[in-house]
Amino acid sequence: MPVEIILSVQVVRMGRRGSYIMFITGCIIVLATLVLLVKHYEARMVLICSGILMCIIGGVAMSGLDAFAKGMKSGMITSACSSMGFALAMRFTGCDKHLINGLAKILLKVNWLLIPGVIFGTYAVNMALPSAAGTAAAAGAIFIPILMGAGVHPAMAAAAVKCGTYGSMLNPGLAHNPFVAQIAGVDVMDVIAFHYRANIASLVVGAVALMAIAYFFHENKGHVAEGLELEEDFKVNPIFALMPVVPIVILILGSTGIVPLFKMGVAQAMIIGTVLTCIITRTNPGNLAKSFFEGMGKAYGDIIGIIIAAGVFVAGMNAMGLIKAFIAAMINNPAIVKICASVGPFILGLVTGSGDAATFAFNEAVTPHAEDFGLSILQMGSMATLGGTLGRTMSPIAGATIIVAGIAGINPMEVTRRNGIPMILAMIVGMAVLLM
Repeated sequence: MPVEIILSVQVVRMGRRGSYIMFITGCIIVLATLVLLVKHYEARMVLICSGILMCIIGGVAMSGLDAFAKGMKSGMITSACSSMGFALAMRFTGCDKHLINGLAKILLKVNWLLIPGVIFGTYAVNMALPSAAGTAAAAGAIFIPILMGAGVHPAMAAAAVKCGTYGSMLNPGLAHNPFVAQIAGVDVMDVIAFHYRANIASLVVGAVALMAIAYFFHENKGHVAEGLELEEDFKVNPIFALMPVVPIVILILGSTGIVPLFKMGVAQAMIIGTVLTCIITRTNPGNLAKSFFEGMGKAYGDIIGIIIAAGVFVAGMNAMGLIKAFIAAMINNPAIVKICASVGPFILGLVTGSGDAATFAFNEAVTPHAEDFGLSILQMGSMATLGGTLGRTMSPIAGATIIVAGIAGINPMEVTRRNGIPMILAMIVGMAVLLM
């Protein structure tokens, strides 16, 4: 055999062996990353460090830094930052408190619907204020005492509030919605219009399942509460209570064509809502502007920061050849695609307490290739988002879970024990609707 052929064969073998070593090394780094996330190390630091390390090992050290720079100009900045700015403006003016107390007074008039009513009420609040932890703190402080005062078990009261903390999926300011919209090349309201049926179906199933558990275990009445009292003398201003939903109404009326004049972007709607709130509540404009921009800065650091970090992590996986291997595995086994898109982010949301890192990484790496697997980008992106959100809603270590558990005076695991089956059923139903 000629020497040239022998050498070429040896080079091919060494190349394959090197690829295997690279793949295994990459898998070890990814697993180590997940372990660190589960142990509550700072998510952005872990993702960025892992991504840069994989880029260095993959021989393209600058790719991670380039991904970081690219992420800083993310198309989600306007939606995410303006929505968070509006949320803090609502908190500053107290309009969120008027909304929650208004819902509470309505619920108290229909006692037998208290548990599902609190779930839907919390969901509605989270639609207007897209922060699970913020909603849990604001709504939980009102709704949990109501339920406990009506004899509902403390853990069930906390679980009911936690069950409704994924209404933000219907808010255009939720970072995942504009992220999927950017990948699909559509408007953010088109993304919401695609997945809202699945989202609401999952909510109904989750609410019914949790109510059934409450009745089966006799946790819906007969429990004496101490130490928590509802602010019964709070006077709700109906106009103030409506302010948090103004931008959502504007965007829905504009996107559906009912009021063409309202056809506008998320940031514009949030600013209009803030200005109207300033006028209605007669708040000092300077102080309100300060709260709004503090919210924008918080959104960039917390939300856009995760997106940037996820982009660096994905760049590292690309450098190690993990993305190509993952996609190749799915192409050869198309049956696992639907499972990976939903169950993967769900499990990571459950074990890490946050569905954001896993969902952003999945949508950045795999969702652009959705059509290769017989799914649309909207389908796969929505499946990953819903899966991660429901996993986080079930997690005992999520910030919102810890908050509602603290208000109710119980262990966070007690919330997960009650929300486990409802969230799993919600995921199954939600994914079935998205695949129709």
